[in-house]
Amino acid sequence: MEIITTHVNADFDCLGSMVAAQKLYPRAEMVFAGSQERSVRDFLQKFPEVAERFRRLRDIDLDAVRRLILVDVGQPDRIGPFAQVLERPGVEVHVYDHHPASVQDLCPKRMKIEAVGATVTIFAELLQEQGMRLSSDDATLMLLGLYEDTGKLSFNSTTSRDCMAAAYLLEQGGDLNLVADSLVQELTAGQVALLHQLIENRTLVNVNGIDIALAHASVDAFIGDLAVLVHKLKDMESHNALIVAVRMEDRVFLVGRSRIPEVHVGDILGEFGGGGHGFAASGVLRDMTLVEFLEKLPEVLRRHVQPHWEARHLLFTAVKTVPATATIKEVRALLTRYNINALPVMEGTRVVGIISRQVVEKAAYHTLENLPVSEYMNTDFITVTPETPLRELEEVIVNGRQRFVPVIEEGRLAGAITRTDLLRHMVSGAVSRRMSRAPAITSGGLGLKKSYIVRLLHNRLQPHIGEILNRMGQVGQELGVHVFVVGGFVRDLILDHPNLDIDVVVEGDGIAFAAEYARRFDCRIRTHRKFGTAVLIFADQFKIDVATARTEYYLQPGALPTVEHAPIKLDLYRRDFTINTLAIALNEGQFGELFDFFGAQRDLQEKAVRVLHNLSFVEDPTRVFRAIRFEQRLDFRIGRHTEQLMQSALRMGFLDKISGHRIFNELVHIFKENNPLPAVLRMSDLGLLDYLHPELSRTSRIKELFGRAHQVIDWHQLLFTGEDCRSWLVYFLCLLSDLGEKAAQELAERLEIPPRVRHVLVDEREDLHRAVNLIYWRSSRSAMTSPSEIFSLLEPLSVESLLYGMARSGNESVQRSVSDYFIRLRKIKCHLDGHDLKELGVAPGPVYKEIFKKLHTARLDGKIVSREDEKDFVLRNYVRSGKGVTAVPQFFEKDG
Repeated sequence: MEIITTHVNADFDCLGSMVAAQKLYPRAEMVFAGSQERSVRDFLQKFPEVAERFRRLRDIDLDAVRRLILVDVGQPDRIGPFAQVLERPGVEVHVYDHHPASVQDLCPKRMKIEAVGATVTIFAELLQEQGMRLSSDDATLMLLGLYEDTGKLSFNSTTSRDCMAAAYLLEQGGDLNLVADSLVQELTAGQVALLHQLIENRTLVNVNGIDIALAHASVDAFIGDLAVLVHKLKDMESHNALIVAVRMEDRVFLVGRSRIPEVHVGDILGEFGGGGHGFAASGVLRDMTLVEFLEKLPEVLRRHVQPHWEARHLLFTAVKTVPATATIKEVRALLTRYNINALPVMEGTRVVGIISRQVVEKAAYHTLENLPVSEYMNTDFITVTPETPLRELEEVIVNGRQRFVPVIEEGRLAGAITRTDLLRHMVSGAVSRRMSRAPAITSGGLGLKKSYIVRLLHNRLQPHIGEILNRMGQVGQELGVHVFVVGGFVRDLILDHPNLDIDVVVEGDGIAFAAEYARRFDCRIRTHRKFGTAVLIFADQFKIDVATARTEYYLQPGALPTVEHAPIKLDLYRRDFTINTLAIALNEGQFGELFDFFGAQRDLQEKAVRVLHNLSFVEDPTRVFRAIRFEQRLDFRIGRHTEQLMQSALRMGFLDKISGHRIFNELVHIFKENNPLPAVLRMSDLGLLDYLHPELSRTSRIKELFGRAHQVIDWHQLLFTGEDCRSWLVYFLCLLSDLGEKAAQELAERLEIPPRVRHVLVDEREDLHRAVNLIYWRSSRSAMTSPSEIFSLLEPLSVESLLYGMARSGNESVQRSVSDYFIRLRKIKCHLDGHDLKELGVAPGPVYKEIFKKLHTARLDGKIVSREDEKDFVLRNYVRSGKGVTAVPQFFEKDG
């Protein structure tokens, strides 16, 4: 026999978890180990069809139990008569619980204990992973347990997994109205009297700088739902930590609640045989009186409650500083002299930046020693006050990746705290215990779990793409190399933006990995051994780039990088912006694990584009264009400090050190965006247009031009002509619209634009301007331009030039003429060909060209329409007149 049970005095989390467990163990019987909380009893009385699903304990033959499934409990002394089942050999025990370290003397064969807000969450994830469907009733029962144990997702113990579980249960038909009605309950007279007694006996004690509320009471009869009263008391008085002890009959019931990590009530009540987690715990005393508990509690609190450390306890006051006017060379000497790694940069008494040894050394490497430190200091930093709590300081140093934190008091520098100071304090034991119990800190605050990433890969990718990534992990595992999918693909996967531009990085030989994958799964491979990269080309022409993990350094500002093999962290460090540094492991066992070394998740959450280090734009100045492109594409913002570094790179002329062709390529990428206008306006704001050419900054029609260009490009696509249109080139022409011919030529040479594109941007542009001006001039004087003249003016021009002409003019007559050319005129062809002319008696020669040109002109202007019209035209103008005739055709002889 298989039995599913839970702890005595069962709550809704027990009820919902037992129902969920039966989905996984369909042959098991659900049996309560003892009594239930009053709210659960009332619910079962109101819904007897639910109660009928549970077997009565007295009907169970305990000797027949072969498997015991425990939910929301892991302690033998809390499962009533089922504890004796555990003593019998051969009984298989499975445990599902959300109370950490709750399993005592069980030796379970299967155990799943997760630090979430409710045990129901664990089962919801298991059911979801197995693709099981729930009835509306079962989803509601589980939702009851989840909402009760998480305080309707409001308790501190609530995790993101609980929220996702709630969403899943709602999708399965969970009834929130029924949940709300069942969780709202009126207090009984006994509960009201007990709550009053707790309020009267409440005291506030300060333990190591932290206030903790203690309340106790004594009643002769058992009163249920003590946890409900504790929550009411905590909320009424806004206590951060509360411990309640109530004697009922011959036992003492304990409940602890905490909003702060300094007070771990699970550990505190664990000293008295209770259990739970840091924010909620409970226990029952059978061999200790209430008085004895109250006498022992202060000693336990002193051992477990962490001191309320503040920044003033850690700061050092003898801080070396440098003025903003100091040179990199001077700062380098100061760092070396005092063997320190960071300095605050001052303007008078105000801290305006922080400069690190790493940045100084890189700047010196790039021969920038004589520049002022203000050019490369970090201006995007956080300061604290002496009263800042230690947990906030940890957030700045660990989560914010700020190694040096200035301490400001009344507007002046009072001292500083470094990462080393914090680590030394932790190692000394003052806070090491609390840190060991805190959840792992992940950059960015999102902390996306492996299971969530796996679900994203499954739900947001086409099945065959997911299968390719799985196979890559398998191949990597067998070859003994670590394989990751990285960069923009991962970023857009999390943001839910379509992106199948997949980059895979291998810690090892990327080319060998790609070759092995291609051999096994029958796809083509193209390699670039110089860079250690390869491209896998699949049967449907889908491509995946594979690279060897590498690092790179720059011999001088703006130079192309020198590349060396490296681990994944260094490979990601060479990337342009933090949001592009995420990596997902593909190897078996690690599949779906997200690697975030540089705070990418934080920046995604804050919608910020930030560089990884202060010399990023020195090493590769083209990143200024990419920063703008990502900012506008993702609707993010460039970080304040990153923007200052961009402006510094412009002032220092680093863009002049790179080839014009690289800048041209970045502009093309910008113009390939769905709507490039915001990026162009941003370039204008930052002075980049003026850098490209001084006359560009005076272009006042950009907004209007790009808007019309977007419309005409859409119009052309709707024509379904089948011809390619390089929309980026249309936008490029719009950018150059107001430049003179000489200025356009200068810009084309500056950007080293390829000849074919240069022809469109310079030569065709001038031809287009002349054509459009002529059509406009004639229309303004009520003089029509004939169709053949329109054809003659526009036929030599590319599609891009014509669309640009429509956007640039804005004149209805011009737009109508270009539109007529696209839709009608360019499709008009002559019916006759060379064979026809020869049969009509026209001798082959240069005259054919003249004939076809005149025929085409006449057809364009509507003077001739049919094939017979064309024959008649030729006969009348070239045969009967004697031009080009070698012999009179037979039908002319008959007429003669």
